[in-house]
Amino acid sequence: MTEIRTAAPAGQIEHRTLDVNGLRMHIAEAGSGPLVLLLHGWPESWYSWRHQIPVLAAAGYHVVAPDQRGYGDTDVPERVEDYAIDHLAGDVTGLIDALGEQRATVIGHDWGAIVAWETAKMRPERITAVAGLSIPDRFAEPQGSAATPIADLHAALGPAFYIVHFQQPGIADTALESALEHDPEGLFRRILRTASGDGPGWTGMVPDGGTIVDSLAADTPALLAWEGEQDAKTYASQFQKSGFTGGINWYRNLDRNWKLSKDWRDNDVHAPALYLIGGRDGALTLPQSQRLMSGDSGFRNLRETVVLPEAGHAIQQERPDQVNDVLTRFLRSL
Repeated sequence: MTEIRTAAPAGQIEHRTLDVNGLRMHIAEAGSGPLVLLLHGWPESWYSWRHQIPVLAAAGYHVVAPDQRGYGDTDVPERVEDYAIDHLAGDVTGLIDALGEQRATVIGHDWGAIVAWETAKMRPERITAVAGLSIPDRFAEPQGSAATPIADLHAALGPAFYIVHFQQPGIADTALESALEHDPEGLFRRILRTASGDGPGWTGMVPDGGTIVDSLAADTPALLAWEGEQDAKTYASQFQKSGFTGGINWYRNLDRNWKLSKDWRDNDVHAPALYLIGGRDGALTLPQSQRLMSGDSGFRNLRETVVLPEAGHAIQQERPDQVNDVLTRFLRSL
């Protein structure tokens, strides 16, 4: 098998807007063939897949990366509950419909991985295969005695943990948008550095008396080894359009999602599945990740688990050639 090892530029990617579940959804796409959807995480956009779209398209697939609801050039619904998992998974099947297809392989990173896993369990008839990058299935499942994900995280890590902190309306949103207004590119250089395996690591803890911005890595003029000159500028321009509230509202639905998912969360993932994570990603230590890595996930068709030793959380941006190899191999195995 010949594997593609070149991270292609974003210039080969085409853009358009589709009507998906009443939203105007922006997509980036390339290629023709079986449909592959790439779902980004927080705080990102389609652009986080810039290295994968042309490569997977060249391998023989119709590759589509949307700005998910609340991000980039896609609509930003106003209500918190508009970002619950039934809407997010519904956007996946709605996008498949809008593209004129019956099924798709869904590959997600970070929050996109959560949506990919949940869609595969909710609507298995629409999913050809599923891959999660960085975040495992059942990510927010309570591990202690608390009854809900947020109560469990609060008990285990306290109110300063970023996901708990995000539950306060407007607090994190305002801090991030203020930083975006003051120094847009600097903010996203800090975010990229924080998420990277080349950075100092991130505890996820908001410092006492500080904001979520104060938890990020310091900005430096030197780019990371994998960072392009336009990356921070591109992300900043996208969040200047969308703001941060839509993306943070995904986190504000974790308890609602736990209740909504009671009828399907124990379902097996029937589709062929892949889990890929960086060796320097803090999510690797999660018990859910360890279950996947050990083969104790309960998935009947988990094809492969892969750890890229030096990669952090921004895995497909940090190690595009390696990620492209793994994804291409997985897709061809189908």
